[in-house]
Amino acid sequence: MSALWRINLLVILFFSLLAVVCMAMLMRQASYDVRRELSAAQVVVDYLREAALRDPGTLESELTRGLRHVRVHWLDGTALPAPQADPLDAWLGAWLYPPAEQLAEPLRLADDRQVLISVDPRDEVDEVWDSLVQLLGLFGLALLLSLLVIRWAVRRGLRVLDELLGGLYQVSQGQLQVRLPAYSLQESQLLAGHFNGMVATLEQVQADNAELTQALLALQEHERKHLALALHDDLGQYLCGIRAQLLLLRSMTAQSQAVALTVRGLEDNCQHLQESFRALIRDLYPVVLERLQLGDAIQLLTEQWQGAQGIRCHLRMSERLPVLSVSHQVHLYRLLQEALTNVARHAQASEVRVRLRVQGSRLSLLVHDNGQGAARLPRPGIGLRSMLERARCLGGELRLRTRPGCGWLLCLSIPLEES
Repeated sequence: MSALWRINLLVILFFSLLAVVCMAMLMRQASYDVRRELSAAQVVVDYLREAALRDPGTLESELTRGLRHVRVHWLDGTALPAPQADPLDAWLGAWLYPPAEQLAEPLRLADDRQVLISVDPRDEVDEVWDSLVQLLGLFGLALLLSLLVIRWAVRRGLRVLDELLGGLYQVSQGQLQVRLPAYSLQESQLLAGHFNGMVATLEQVQADNAELTQALLALQEHERKHLALALHDDLGQYLCGIRAQLLLLRSMTAQSQAVALTVRGLEDNCQHLQESFRALIRDLYPVVLERLQLGDAIQLLTEQWQGAQGIRCHLRMSERLPVLSVSHQVHLYRLLQEALTNVARHAQASEVRVRLRVQGSRLSLLVHDNGQGAARLPRPGIGLRSMLERARCLGGELRLRTRPGCGWLLCLSIPLEES
């Protein structure tokens, strides 16, 4: 139940209780007043009974018809019978003036007619009914006006709460640009001011964190690039020289079996060491991006990953990919690399499909495997957080979907700059 309905219910209960109390007090006072009025009318009845016994002509209908609280009923049928009382009127009349006090004996007059002269509380009952109806009408009007005023006042306050709840929902969705407008009420102004200040602080903190994260990623890529180039240019060259010398030594020492075995062992070790260095260089920094186009680098990445993991990888790309900046190419390459690593580690898949294509003014990347999937998305780890941050550095949106038995679907959408 809403707050407005609760307030309305409490107000209705309050007015109902107050109306019952006022009606009880009115009925109590009315009972006292009716008894006093009808006691005075009883004196008139006694006088009419004595006068009728002396002279029946005093009870002519024109004289007795306008009497209040007195009933004259002829029993010989020469006068109209008494009207039938309404059940509510009868109950109220019995409560205000008990029937035992209304009893009177018929009189036989000197002309042999019979007449019943008694106290009649119907006029007082009608007056009490009129008072009760007026009281209920007054309370109904007051209740209606109160509900309208409460609705107007509460709606103004609830409008602020509705806008606050809407703002909090937008904040929970990551939309930190929302602001509450200025209000006329002082309390609403304070609430809106604190909310706007909180959102502004969160927006600034988010911007600072994004800037710091981008700086850390750029520094990390710079350090990786420096280390990878050093390994490639220095140690890699040395390993190639050692391997070449071993090949030369092997051709010169074909007569000695022991020397040949030693040379072959050194050659194999250098080969493994060179392959390890190449893998390390690929992990540290995608050197291929400096020598190949983005599409060729991604194709080489999927082929090497398929050969290393033994999982079929189907790659489809648009014929012409847009020209991206070096940093954007690195982020896109790293994001795909991390996605394929997660497939190999967690998906338990035998096949993965990679799609890189241009759709209008956006570049989309889809990675879908045929693994076991999951019932719900897991809590983001370091790998997923790094992919989310790289997607934000690209200015795009990263979405992850999964269902049991349907594998995982990663979708990245990047806006392209207008040329």
